[in-house]
Amino acid sequence: MIHSPRPAHSPRNRFHRPPLTGPKRPPESRPVPPLAPGNIRIITLGGVEEIGKNMTAIEYEGDIIVIDAGLEFAGDEAPGVDYIIPDISYLEANKEKIRAVLVSHGHLDHIGGIPFVMPRIDNPIIYTRNLTSLMIKKRHEEFPHLPKLNINIVEKADKIRAGKLTIRFFGVTHTIPDSMGIAIETPYGLIVTPGDYKLEQEDGIPSAREEENYKMFDREKTLLLLCDSTNVENPGFSTPEKLVHKGLDELIKNTHGRLIIGTFASQFERMIKIIELVEKYGRRLVVEGRSMKTNIDVALTANMLKIKKDTIIPTTDIDRYPEDKIVVLATGAQGEEFAALMRMATGNHKNFKFKRGDTVILSSSIIPGNEKTVQKLKDNIARQGAKIIHYRTSETYIHSSGHGNREEIAWLHRKIKPKFFVPIHGHHYMLRVHAELAMELGLSEKNIVIPDNGSVIEISDIGQKIAALKETAAHRVVMVDGLGNSNVEEVVIRDRQMLAQDGMFVIIALIDVASGKIRKSPDIISRGFIYLKESQDLLRQVRLLTKKKIEESTAQMHPINFDYVKNAVRDEIGRYLYQKTHKRPIVLPVLIEV
Repeated sequence: MIHSPRPAHSPRNRFHRPPLTGPKRPPESRPVPPLAPGNIRIITLGGVEEIGKNMTAIEYEGDIIVIDAGLEFAGDEAPGVDYIIPDISYLEANKEKIRAVLVSHGHLDHIGGIPFVMPRIDNPIIYTRNLTSLMIKKRHEEFPHLPKLNINIVEKADKIRAGKLTIRFFGVTHTIPDSMGIAIETPYGLIVTPGDYKLEQEDGIPSAREEENYKMFDREKTLLLLCDSTNVENPGFSTPEKLVHKGLDELIKNTHGRLIIGTFASQFERMIKIIELVEKYGRRLVVEGRSMKTNIDVALTANMLKIKKDTIIPTTDIDRYPEDKIVVLATGAQGEEFAALMRMATGNHKNFKFKRGDTVILSSSIIPGNEKTVQKLKDNIARQGAKIIHYRTSETYIHSSGHGNREEIAWLHRKIKPKFFVPIHGHHYMLRVHAELAMELGLSEKNIVIPDNGSVIEISDIGQKIAALKETAAHRVVMVDGLGNSNVEEVVIRDRQMLAQDGMFVIIALIDVASGKIRKSPDIISRGFIYLKESQDLLRQVRLLTKKKIEESTAQMHPINFDYVKNAVRDEIGRYLYQKTHKRPIVLPVLIEV
């Protein structure tokens, strides 16, 4: 029989989020009390300690409305994990109260969690606009084992009834069409969230379309505003997307040689505009990147885009056209290892290589944390002689954010005039800066709550008071791996971290069951720890220590307790390896009975 134990784990390798500033959080969730009649409860389940996995629930008189169900892409602290999604334990415990899921727009930080969330809350009706519904359905095709979603299409200015609550919608400007704001009617006023938004404006003056979108708030009373905080630190107004379209027009018109544009596939309006400009100037378009191709298909299905028959050509046909006629639209402007642009840059794309005379436009800003990967991308492109234009070097606008800057956020506060305010969509510092802005605009500090994931906020006293309860909803980190498993345990992550940091050290020993003696010198396997051929003295001592510890442990032990022996060997060898190398590999003693 072979005995191989679960490895020991060092506390220093525990997977955790960095501590946040602000109020100290309870170490564990406490049971949330029932909601008192007449009170309104807001539960921030995601998106208030990070950029991503946005999800908020509103509860009133036995009804729950869920807003968005997004994901966050995992970082280096969670090796092997694809996504992080909100902890929906509170919703699962109260799923019989859920009347609707409202989805503000089609970006993954708002829809990406739907396949993992909906089956666990009995698949309630989803209300969203047409393009968003198509994107949700397209993503759902990747999960054929899941039940069909129940999606109802709404448009701006529509009203629906969900349980006892009436919900209204209004149009907002973002980088993806069909983005919508949400207004939930309560006896004390509206609960409003615009989702992700910016203003269509010129020199700080909102367009007539924006004034029309927000006209309802000139006459409505707003009880609570839940508002995006992503760009609250950026002064002034954001760059209008139409200036980016103008800049791309000039570049596509005037650039000689092949033009390669890297941008986010989620930048729908920009993607559509690039295709229109390619046709305008008689060029041919090559599309590289699965998500880009998918979103073009979605835009065609939604009738937001019409493409002439010969506009898009396969990569294999590039050499059939003059170089001045070629535009490549690719994913990977953030330097993602397996995205199209990086594969081209590293020479791993089977049909495309950069060369002198090419011009590369990186139509995106650098997401914090991606600085090294973007630099690597630029270096690899530059080595092949191509010219690079990015947002810091371009004389024309080639990128703008989809989130409003500080003055756009201030405009929204003045327009909506909320009684209470809860900042959302951002890291804790962003939420605090947003709260300070709200106070500068005249809102009392007692009417503002800065949430954490899992915060339970209640409006009580007939709409006169707002406060966060001491109890919290569950807010553990829920990780999804490549198999679609949405409950990757922390112990698995710790194993992966330790393997990545210090490697693995396996000791294989044959033990005579009758005598407890080792039959021969133990075999040793090292992966990611030491190079065996250059560590013979260390290995010799490990074998001696292993033999000594096993035979000491089995002396007078009949029958042999193999679990005890394995733990003893693991602890002894682990201590010795740390003394000699200052590393803590996963030590796996494998004991074979003979």
